[in-house]
Amino acid sequence: MAGPGPVSLGTIAGEWGRIGCIGFGGPPAHIRLLRDLCVERRRWLDAQEFEDAIAACNLLPGPASTQLAIFCAWRLRGRAGALVGGAAFIVPGLIVILALAVLFLGTSPPLWVLGAGAGAGAAVPAVAIHAGAGLTGASWQRRANSARWLCYLLAGAASAATLGPWLVLVLLGCGLIELALQLTGRRHDAELPGLAAGPLLAAGAIGSGVLLSVAWVAFKVGALSYGGGFVIIPLMQSDAVSHYHWMTGAQFLNAVALGQITPGPVVQTVAVVGYAAAGLIGGILASVVAFSPSFAFILFGAHRFDLIRGDRRARAFLDGAGPAAIGAIYGSAIPLTRALSHPWQFAVLAGALILLLLLRRGVVLTLLCAGAAGVVIAFTVGTALH
Repeated sequence: MAGPGPVSLGTIAGEWGRIGCIGFGGPPAHIRLLRDLCVERRRWLDAQEFEDAIAACNLLPGPASTQLAIFCAWRLRGRAGALVGGAAFIVPGLIVILALAVLFLGTSPPLWVLGAGAGAGAAVPAVAIHAGAGLTGASWQRRANSARWLCYLLAGAASAATLGPWLVLVLLGCGLIELALQLTGRRHDAELPGLAAGPLLAAGAIGSGVLLSVAWVAFKVGALSYGGGFVIIPLMQSDAVSHYHWMTGAQFLNAVALGQITPGPVVQTVAVVGYAAAGLIGGILASVVAFSPSFAFILFGAHRFDLIRGDRRARAFLDGAGPAAIGAIYGSAIPLTRALSHPWQFAVLAGALILLLLLRRGVVLTLLCAGAAGVVIAFTVGTALH
């Protein structure tokens, strides 16, 4: 296919900014909007190239739909387009979620805000189970070995429920174990050309300053998360609530809910954590650090996406890290449920499970219904929040 004609940076900023403003519903919605823009309406990319880009982004750590948005802009105008399009896609949601963080994490929020936060927060464990269930089927079909797949899934679930900040080591360990096992059985493929595009194995020095701690937490979210946007939740929860004490368990539930109901990338949840730690500077820093690896992957690796897709080492690593990440999403429901502090919240949680798993309603609608229920309970029985 011939390359697309010249597209102005202004057009990229406007179109990607529009998707960033209306992209409610997480990665599936973002992919649908990008496909409609780039493949169906403007025909800047053909369908096969778009599908190949989705597959390559799914092999990378970090938010895949954000990486896809950056890649599509890179395809049109190179690195300048990637920077403009990626920023336009991310910034609208960042502004909205930071504004809501100011409201929800204030020192004396009004009663309706407390009720909405408690109600929506009660539904978050159900959202975690729903997210894990949505990823399980495809991962099971791609499994290299059934027994090992189950072991990785259970290891991720147990780690998310018990190990907290050490979860990232379990994810990396599962990936490396599967990589070693598959390479051992394929020594004759050692000469296969390709890009070793598995994990970004980087050791970060944790400083004593709050901003350095925020940057480290955000880096783990952006560079060491596999398996979809919701895997960031167990990666952040222990750091934000138990280790650094930036937030209470209830406030963290609010942060997760805000990340789900605002447009743009779900990874924006990290901005709320950053805001709780160090105000607006912390929120902006967390977002910049969390998304920087995604920009780096595209700016310096997009021209090798064909090799990434065909690299058996990258796929082998994801055969281990992927199931572990899905298990971590399931396991995160346990500490998230333990963070509920009011008896009525368990009834809201049960209702959310019914809406998501039995009635198959969307996440945004479920969280809005749960928040509305919390507001009603707050005004009906004011003591329900004390």
